[in-house]
Amino acid sequence: MVTDPEPRTPTGDGGATGNGRSEVAGIAESGQVLDRVTALDPARRAGEASAAAAVAAGDHEEHGGDDPPPDLTAAAFFDCDNTMMVGASIFHFARGLAARKFFSAADMRGFAWQQLKFRVGGREDKGGIAGHRDMALSFVAGRPVEEVVAMGEEIYDELMADRIWAGTRALAQMHLDAGQRVWLVTATPVELALIIARRLGLTGALGTVSESVDGLYTGRLVGEILHGPAKAHAVRALAASEGLDLRRCAAYSDSVNDVPMLSAVGTAVAVNPDSELRDVAKARQWQVRDFRTGRKAARIGVPSVLGAGALAGAIAAGAAYRKR
Repeated sequence: MVTDPEPRTPTGDGGATGNGRSEVAGIAESGQVLDRVTALDPARRAGEASAAAAVAAGDHEEHGGDDPPPDLTAAAFFDCDNTMMVGASIFHFARGLAARKFFSAADMRGFAWQQLKFRVGGREDKGGIAGHRDMALSFVAGRPVEEVVAMGEEIYDELMADRIWAGTRALAQMHLDAGQRVWLVTATPVELALIIARRLGLTGALGTVSESVDGLYTGRLVGEILHGPAKAHAVRALAASEGLDLRRCAAYSDSVNDVPMLSAVGTAVAVNPDSELRDVAKARQWQVRDFRTGRKAARIGVPSVLGAGALAGAIAAGAAYRKR
């Protein structure tokens, strides 16, 4: 874990005091980041913090001497739940934590009810999201970040790896094959989001940032949950940091709640859309990809953001998934 060179007293709510170090996603948060985001609204603060965590995680990845991606100004952003993964990743994570006696059976029943509504209705409920947030923060407060990350690795293998939409993963691979970077953008905790992204071979992830002090979760968020407008703020902040041209970027989501993020890029694609997003996509002439009908990845077509030059990579990616 990377730590600050010396202790400090950060500003803003949820900051560490005394000799404690305030950290984001297991990576020490710089005083400059806190100074920049403290005065902002919670959604924008959440987005800025998520982008800072994503950049920090990328900076500390071992790239093994790989060449930088050839297309440095175009990228793709994928929602996770019901877009990249069947169901809600936080629910799958909660199931794994429950099996490890992290919380009670009654808590798990609450998670299960929210998951059922999500799977049937296809939409995130704002009250349910807030409830999940408060519950999650309460049961990780005081826990070591490294412990939760280690359990996340195990739970991904147990409960998430076989719930990835093959068609959406193929879309992400098309962007990678075209030399573009690809990030998940999700309300799920950034630690879990980074695990999912790494397992899928993506560039990184933007997720909800929980505060930690001296390697322990405090039970507070940096800003708010990464949801709705906060996702758009995160994408814009990351684009500014990475030198991306958002007009050349693409975003993918299933939910009308992500219209702000979809509207922030040049190419928006509705994936497994809820009814409201489908209506928005039709009105705005956005592309729609629905893998719930059983269509194969090879039949989805190539989003126009990639252009003709990426067609070979797209066909190869589709072929690879047909063989599975």
